[in-house]
Amino acid sequence: MLRRKPTRLELKLDDIEEFESIRKDLETRKKQKEDVDIVGGSDGEGAIGLGSDPKGREQMINDRIGYKPQPKPNNRSSQFGSFEF
Repeated sequence: MLRRKPTRLELKLDDIEEFESIRKDLETRKKQKEDVDIVGGSDGEGAIGLGSDPKGREQMINDRIGYKPQPKPNNRSSQFGSFEF
């Protein structure tokens, strides 16, 4: 196997400026989210998983990850199809 010399990476002024702008945007979003959490905390919605209602906690987690459960059919014909003899 051939070995090659390590590649040299140079940090440019444009890269630093881009990094700083992205970091500031993330900090402002984080502060806005914290402000919303503080305001939502007075309604009781801000406490994640601290309530005694497991269905509410499960629903909150499903909303957060984007999971929308489909109701399961209870009859056998929908599970196995209709067999006629």
